[in-house]
Amino acid sequence: MRVYLPAVAAELGSPHGLAARAGHAVTPALRASSPGESEEDLEVPAFLAAAASSLTALTDADLPLRVVVSADVDDAAPVPGPDLTQVEVPAISWSAVVSIHVDDPDDASAQATVSSAVGGDDEAAAAADELDLLWYDASERSALRDRLEAL
Repeated sequence: MRVYLPAVAAELGSPHGLAARAGHAVTPALRASSPGESEEDLEVPAFLAAAASSLTALTDADLPLRVVVSADVDDAAPVPGPDLTQVEVPAISWSAVVSIHVDDPDDASAQATVSSAVGGDDEAAAAADELDLLWYDASERSALRDRLEAL
Protein backbone atom coordinates (compact mmCIF):
# COMPACT_ATOMS: atom_id res chain seq x y z
CA MET A 1 0.00 0.00 0.00
CA ARG A 2 1.29 3.46 -0.87
CA VAL A 3 1.23 5.65 2.23
CA TYR A 4 1.83 9.36 2.60
CA LEU A 5 3.60 10.27 5.81
CA PRO A 6 3.66 13.77 7.25
CA ALA A 7 7.16 14.71 8.38
CA VAL A 8 9.44 17.62 9.19
CA ALA A 9 12.67 18.45 7.39
CA ALA A 10 14.91 17.36 10.28
CA GLU A 11 13.57 13.80 9.99
CA LEU A 12 15.22 13.43 6.58
CA GLY A 13 18.50 13.14 8.49
CA SER A 14 17.39 10.12 10.49
CA PRO A 15 19.83 7.31 9.70
CA HIS A 16 17.31 4.46 9.80
CA GLY A 17 14.03 5.87 8.46
CA LEU A 18 10.89 7.26 10.02
CA ALA A 19 9.30 6.34 13.32
CA ALA A 20 5.79 4.89 13.45
CA ARG A 21 3.08 7.50 12.95
CA ALA A 22 -0.31 8.27 11.54
CA GLY A 23 -0.22 8.55 7.79
CA HIS A 24 -2.66 8.69 4.92
CA ALA A 25 -3.48 6.26 2.15
CA VAL A 26 -6.19 4.99 -0.14
CA THR A 27 -8.18 2.92 2.36
CA PRO A 28 -11.16 0.62 1.79
CA ALA A 29 -13.39 3.28 3.36
CA LEU A 30 -12.11 5.92 0.91
CA ARG A 31 -12.67 3.55 -2.03
CA ALA A 32 -16.21 2.82 -0.82
CA SER A 33 -16.97 6.55 -0.54
CA SER A 34 -15.90 7.21 -4.14
CA PRO A 35 -16.93 4.25 -6.29
CA GLY A 36 -15.63 4.39 -9.82
CA GLU A 37 -12.69 6.67 -9.01
CA SER A 38 -9.27 5.54 -10.18
CA GLU A 39 -6.51 4.70 -7.72
CA GLU A 40 -4.62 7.78 -8.89
CA ASP A 41 -7.63 10.01 -8.25
CA LEU A 42 -8.10 8.50 -4.79
CA GLU A 43 -4.43 9.15 -3.94
CA VAL A 44 -4.99 12.92 -4.22
CA PRO A 45 -7.05 13.34 -1.02
CA ALA A 46 -4.65 11.02 0.84
CA PHE A 47 -1.66 13.09 -0.25
CA LEU A 48 -3.38 16.38 0.58
CA ALA A 49 -4.32 15.08 4.03
CA ALA A 50 -0.67 14.20 4.64
CA ALA A 51 0.42 17.69 3.57
CA ALA A 52 -2.11 19.21 6.00
CA SER A 53 -0.88 16.88 8.75
CA SER A 54 2.68 17.91 8.02
CA LEU A 55 1.70 21.52 8.59
CA THR A 56 0.17 20.73 11.97
CA ALA A 57 3.27 18.72 12.96
CA LEU A 58 5.55 21.73 12.49
CA THR A 59 6.67 23.84 15.44
CA ASP A 60 8.34 27.24 15.52
CA ALA A 61 11.68 25.40 15.92
CA ASP A 62 11.26 23.50 12.63
CA LEU A 63 12.23 24.68 9.18
CA PRO A 64 8.97 26.17 7.81
CA LEU A 65 8.53 23.64 5.03
CA ARG A 66 5.93 20.90 4.79
CA VAL A 67 7.34 17.45 4.07
CA VAL A 68 5.43 14.40 2.87
CA VAL A 69 7.23 11.08 2.50
CA SER A 70 5.64 8.56 0.12
CA ALA A 71 6.41 4.93 0.91
CA ASP A 72 5.22 1.46 0.05
CA VAL A 73 4.36 -0.61 3.12
CA ASP A 74 2.49 -3.86 3.66
CA ASP A 75 1.19 -3.36 7.17
CA ALA A 76 -0.50 0.05 7.40
CA ALA A 77 -3.77 -0.25 9.32
CA PRO A 78 -6.77 1.94 8.46
CA VAL A 79 -8.05 4.03 11.37
CA PRO A 80 -11.86 4.19 11.68
CA GLY A 81 -13.21 7.71 11.90
CA PRO A 82 -14.10 10.79 9.91
CA ASP A 83 -10.76 10.95 8.02
CA LEU A 84 -11.22 8.18 5.47
CA THR A 85 -7.53 8.34 4.51
CA GLN A 86 -5.95 7.91 7.95
CA VAL A 87 -3.79 4.85 8.60
CA GLU A 88 -1.35 3.83 11.32
CA VAL A 89 2.04 3.10 9.83
CA PRO A 90 4.82 1.20 11.62
CA ALA A 91 8.38 2.48 11.54
CA ILE A 92 9.73 2.37 8.01
CA SER A 93 13.24 2.19 6.62
CA TRP A 94 14.45 4.51 3.90
CA SER A 95 14.39 1.55 1.49
CA ALA A 96 10.55 1.65 1.60
CA VAL A 97 10.47 5.30 0.53
CA VAL A 98 9.51 6.04 -3.06
CA SER A 99 9.57 9.83 -3.05
CA ILE A 100 9.73 12.92 -0.86
CA HIS A 101 7.62 16.03 -1.37
CA VAL A 102 8.65 19.40 0.08
CA ASP A 103 7.62 23.03 -0.20
CA ASP A 104 10.02 24.89 -2.49
CA PRO A 105 13.06 25.68 -0.32
CA ASP A 106 13.92 28.62 -2.61
CA ASP A 107 10.50 30.26 -2.24
CA ALA A 108 10.73 32.71 0.66
CA SER A 109 7.05 33.61 0.38
CA ALA A 110 6.07 29.93 0.72
CA GLN A 111 8.21 29.66 3.84
CA ALA A 112 6.62 32.83 5.23
CA THR A 113 3.15 31.41 4.53
CA VAL A 114 3.96 28.12 6.25
CA SER A 115 5.57 29.95 9.18
CA SER A 116 2.46 32.11 9.62
CA ALA A 117 0.27 29.00 9.45
CA VAL A 118 2.37 27.34 12.15
CA GLY A 119 1.85 30.49 14.22
CA GLY A 120 -1.92 29.98 14.06
CA ASP A 121 -2.91 32.18 11.11
CA ASP A 122 -5.92 30.41 9.56
CA GLU A 123 -5.69 32.39 6.31
CA ALA A 124 -2.04 31.37 5.96
CA ALA A 125 -3.00 27.74 6.60
CA ALA A 126 -5.55 27.93 3.79
CA ALA A 127 -2.93 29.56 1.54
CA ALA A 128 -0.43 26.82 2.40
CA ASP A 129 -2.98 24.24 1.23
CA GLU A 130 -2.78 25.85 -2.21
CA LEU A 131 1.02 25.59 -2.47
CA ASP A 132 2.44 22.80 -4.59
CA LEU A 133 5.02 20.51 -3.05
CA LEU A 134 8.12 19.70 -5.10
CA TRP A 135 8.80 16.03 -5.90
CA TYR A 136 12.13 14.35 -5.11
CA ASP A 137 13.03 10.75 -5.84
CA ALA A 138 14.00 8.70 -2.79
CA SER A 139 17.56 8.53 -4.16
CA GLU A 140 17.80 12.32 -3.70
CA ARG A 141 17.14 12.21 0.07
CA SER A 142 20.74 12.89 1.13
CA ALA A 143 21.13 15.82 -1.26
CA LEU A 144 17.75 17.21 -0.20
CA ARG A 145 18.65 16.81 3.47
CA ASP A 146 21.92 18.68 2.89
CA ARG A 147 20.11 21.41 0.95
CA LEU A 148 17.55 21.90 3.71
CA GLU A 149 20.18 21.86 6.45
CA ALA A 150 21.94 24.73 4.63
CA LEU A 151 18.86 26.98 4.93
